[in-house]
Amino acid sequence: MKALLPFILLFRRQWLMMLVGVLLTITTLMAGIGLLSLSGWFLSATAVAGLTVATAQAFNYFTPAGGVRFLSIMRTASRYGERLATHEATFRLLTDLRIWVWRKLMPLSEKNLAGVRRGDLLNRLVADIDTLDHIYLRLLTPLGGSLVMIGLLYLFLSLFDGALAVTLCGALLLIWLTLPLVFYVLGRSPGRRLVASKRTYRIELLEYLQGQGELTLFGAREAYRSRLDHTEQSLLDAQKSMAGVTALSQSALVLASGGVVLLMLLLAANGVGEHVPPGPLFATMVFAAMACVELLMPLAGSFQHLSACIMAAQRVTEITSQQPDIEFPTDSNAQIRHGALQLNDVSFGYVPEQPVLQRVNLTLASGQKVALLGQTGCGKSTLLSLITRQWQPDSGTISIDGQALTDFTQAQLCAGVSVMSQRVYLFAGTLRENLSIALMPDEQGKAPRADDASLLAVLERVGLQTLSQGDRPLDTWLGEGGRQLSGGELRRIGIARVLLRDAPLLLLDEPTEGLDKRTEREILSVLFDFARDKTVLMISHRLTAMAQMDQIHLLEAGQITASGTHESLLASNAYYQSLYHRL
Repeated sequence: MKALLPFILLFRRQWLMMLVGVLLTITTLMAGIGLLSLSGWFLSATAVAGLTVATAQAFNYFTPAGGVRFLSIMRTASRYGERLATHEATFRLLTDLRIWVWRKLMPLSEKNLAGVRRGDLLNRLVADIDTLDHIYLRLLTPLGGSLVMIGLLYLFLSLFDGALAVTLCGALLLIWLTLPLVFYVLGRSPGRRLVASKRTYRIELLEYLQGQGELTLFGAREAYRSRLDHTEQSLLDAQKSMAGVTALSQSALVLASGGVVLLMLLLAANGVGEHVPPGPLFATMVFAAMACVELLMPLAGSFQHLSACIMAAQRVTEITSQQPDIEFPTDSNAQIRHGALQLNDVSFGYVPEQPVLQRVNLTLASGQKVALLGQTGCGKSTLLSLITRQWQPDSGTISIDGQALTDFTQAQLCAGVSVMSQRVYLFAGTLRENLSIALMPDEQGKAPRADDASLLAVLERVGLQTLSQGDRPLDTWLGEGGRQLSGGELRRIGIARVLLRDAPLLLLDEPTEGLDKRTEREILSVLFDFARDKTVLMISHRLTAMAQMDQIHLLEAGQITASGTHESLLASNAYYQSLYHRL
């Protein structure tokens, strides 16, 4: 239960809407119990009044009939309002939860998340947070509403017979205390297995869909699909176990409520208060007991969800409770103006015993264009991760414009450095939204709205004339990942973002990987034209545009083994010569 406390405290932001939902739940229960109790009394009283002409003429049929209609309308309206209020509160709570988790997640570095698979992280951000909405909707609301309703029912019935009121409400309170606890214990294991199997299935399904190309290429698709089917069967078994517990809980509640009704039949038959025989009040007591089944039904089901909520809360807390491995200063006067970059004796390894970079020294003067060449796995991308502070070097220093990298705030570093990677990601949104994310937010953290003319000019500049034509082209829906766009168009949108950011230091991570020669030359031409007065560090294992570089460094096994211009390396370095002739 301790794992749920931070999330329950977070719910205080929506206390008003949550309170409205609970009050409407209580109102619905009151109207339901009142409606059935009044209907029972009305039918019995009408039957008794009809025994003689005198009592039939003296009986007031209109007031109880009006009460029945009023309670019917009240129950319908309050039930509708309850659904609106509780679901509105739930959606608001989900919004607050997701924003809170994202704010905890964003400062975390790659090191913090190194042991978390991407599919597992996605499952925690989506499925586990969705599970936490049960805390309010299926735990707090039914438990709070039913407990208050038991108290109100006692006050109402005690007006007629205090002993019967104590008996009925005591039995209801006993059911309220015992059955949920019993079915929490019974549902704990199936609930945890259900959450775990959902997590495993989502992870494997995501990997199966994303890895279709590789699985088909290596002939492993059938084996992986068989493994996925086995995981799916485990999920179905867990759902079946939970369904069995749910069925048992509903059966137990029906049996318990039936026992309460039978008990009231026996006790009320001897008289209600001073009324012996009880007359119509007998039906009031019995029908009130019958109506309590609506009060009890959500209870066992709510505690079945408790184990799943606790497990989801623990999994989310594993991420949100982490302290960022890399901390940025909150305030700094440093500013990146020229983008001059210097690395002094930088060493780093993801595992201490296996260094990736060893005493790397690298200097880029302001406005200089430098290329870092090497085979896959030699540490090129790791070097960029250190410069962008996704990882922290084990030893050595990195500085920009003579200022230590650790002196810049995150906003200052983002404003001064632009990164273009080999994978450009497009979000499910419009072309305008996918371009505008490159703009720096203001002091309040709000992203500015880009001028349409500026965005269209950037699209023209990067050669995306086809996307800038027609009516309202910036409102074109790209969809997640931009699947309808070619690889070259995706890279050009990446360049457009770089142009919009307009930072002094430009880091290019294999910007033309996977493109044909013609598209590669066009993209590099646009980039170098834009970066004429900027500092550029490009990592690659291809030699396109190397003649335009002021300096080229060869990286092998985490160390810079040779440096020079394109011409000097071509004349003196055998490895560079072999690369040139091969590529």
